[in-house]
Amino acid sequence: MPTVSRTFRVNPAPADVLGYLADFSHAEQWDPGTVSCTRSDAGPVTAGASWRNVSKFAGRTTELDYTLEQLTGDTLVFVGRNQGATSTDTITVRPDGGGSQVTYRADLQLRGAAALLSPALKLVFEKVANDTERQLVTVLNTLPPAP
Repeated sequence: MPTVSRTFRVNPAPADVLGYLADFSHAEQWDPGTVSCTRSDAGPVTAGASWRNVSKFAGRTTELDYTLEQLTGDTLVFVGRNQGATSTDTITVRPDGGGSQVTYRADLQLRGAAALLSPALKLVFEKVANDTERQLVTVLNTLPPAP
C-alpha cells in the first residue's frame, strides 16, 4: 500500500485552512490530478458529507466516491472508494506562529491485480505528493481570512 506524507507551513490560521479543506470540492483547485470533484449530497459540510472525484493518476482516469469520515478541531479524514482501491487522506492542521502547520497523509490501498503494482506506484505517488504540496501551499496562502 503506497503511503505518502508531507508537512508544510502556510500563512492562514488553522480555522481558515480547515474550513477551506473540509469542502473536498476545492480539490479541483489544489490537487493537480483532480479533473472534477462534485458534492454528492447537500447540506452543511459535516462528517458523512460525500463527493465524486474524477482524477488522472499515472496516465489513467479514475473515479472515487469520497466521504468525510472525520471532522474534528484539527483533523479531516476523507476516504475514497471504488472497486479497485481505497484512498484515505488525513489532513491535520495545527497553529504555527501566526499561521498553520499542515500535515497531509495519503494512504492508497489497492485490491485485486492492481495490488501487484503497489511498489511501482510508490514512485508515482511520491511525485504526485510533491506536486500536491506545492499547489496546496500556493492555494492556501491566497485564502482570504474568514469574516
